[in-house]
Amino acid sequence: MDLSIENIEILLLVAAVVATIAQRLRLPYTVGLVLAGGVMVLTGLSPHIHLTKHLIFTAFLPPLIFEAAYFIPWTELRRDFGPITLLATVGVLIATAVTAAGMHFGAQWAWPSALLFGVLISATDPVSVIATFKEAGVHGRLRLLVEAESLFNDGTAAVLFAVVSSVVLGAGMSAGAIALSFCVTVAGGILCGALVGAAALLMIGRATDHLVEISFTVVAAYGSFLLAEHFHLSGVLATLTAGMLIGNIGPGRAITDRGREAVGAFWEYAAFLANSLIFLLIGMRGARESSVSLLIPTLIAILVVLLGRAAAVYGCSAFYARTAQRISTSRQHILFWGGLRGALALALALGLPPDTPGRSEILTVTFGVVAFSIIVQGLTITPLLRRLGEIEKKPHS
Repeated sequence: MDLSIENIEILLLVAAVVATIAQRLRLPYTVGLVLAGGVMVLTGLSPHIHLTKHLIFTAFLPPLIFEAAYFIPWTELRRDFGPITLLATVGVLIATAVTAAGMHFGAQWAWPSALLFGVLISATDPVSVIATFKEAGVHGRLRLLVEAESLFNDGTAAVLFAVVSSVVLGAGMSAGAIALSFCVTVAGGILCGALVGAAALLMIGRATDHLVEISFTVVAAYGSFLLAEHFHLSGVLATLTAGMLIGNIGPGRAITDRGREAVGAFWEYAAFLANSLIFLLIGMRGARESSVSLLIPTLIAILVVLLGRAAAVYGCSAFYARTAQRISTSRQHILFWGGLRGALALALALGLPPDTPGRSEILTVTFGVVAFSIIVQGLTITPLLRRLGEIEKKPHS
């Protein structure tokens, strides 16, 4: 069954109940949703909804990426653009290499399967990261570093995965062709986002109704993504670009005062809605994909993914250790442990062609890593933030 109105109604009811319970128990909302999704499957109460790459890419990612990008101030991003870009590019390559090598030598996977898994799991996921850090009440430079890096490396990993999968599946591309494809996909995605964002700003500037202004932002969020994907470019980077363009230019110039408040409130709820649905669906699909026979490869994958993330964060941060953009050791720890995996990795794994070598193993292990990331890392990141003094300790009631 598809994601019908009836199913959305059921999932929203569950999400609202979970949110209330999680708040009372002081548990991360995202963790509660994933666990609730698993319980629904195990008890036979879950609606028959199939979590697919198409559903994640076309329904959930555009609003989540747009909402996060809309609220990122360019003036603050510019100060840390260097380390963020390095983490989102070189960091992704380092994490991919460590993970792929670990799966090849540790889990005895063939290089094609290990490389595909390494790429799709290498980037932190904005859906998981942003939801967790918002709930924890993180602000300032740390939140900017974590959110912006997750958004940027999301786009990098998606593009890199498209290139690697075409090579692994027999496209026979030369090194020059691979580099060209990567650059075109990235630059083309950014260009699509800039064009759609600029067009939306022009239309918003002519509107005086806040509802019309909201509508243009929705068109920009989905339109930039779909336009880029239509031309086989990066939809993630397109929506990211459109969101940042509208968010940094619109409120001061094109969007009316009433529209500014309305647009912000709308996207806050849109992100809540998309997060609620996607984490419930992740929990439901994860419960169906679990396999005891792949427990050892899953444990190995969790270990090597963490090692890859550690190498990326501490290695890239060392490059800026003697500059004004230095990242403190405590914040490096948070960047490492707060590098959650989620919807993007699942979407890429689900989108692998049926004849991909080791597809079923890649899919099952990916769900295992994502489950560990959301539940274990999600439950412990807030205590870690408090211990390192990044958020205030709550008084005992």
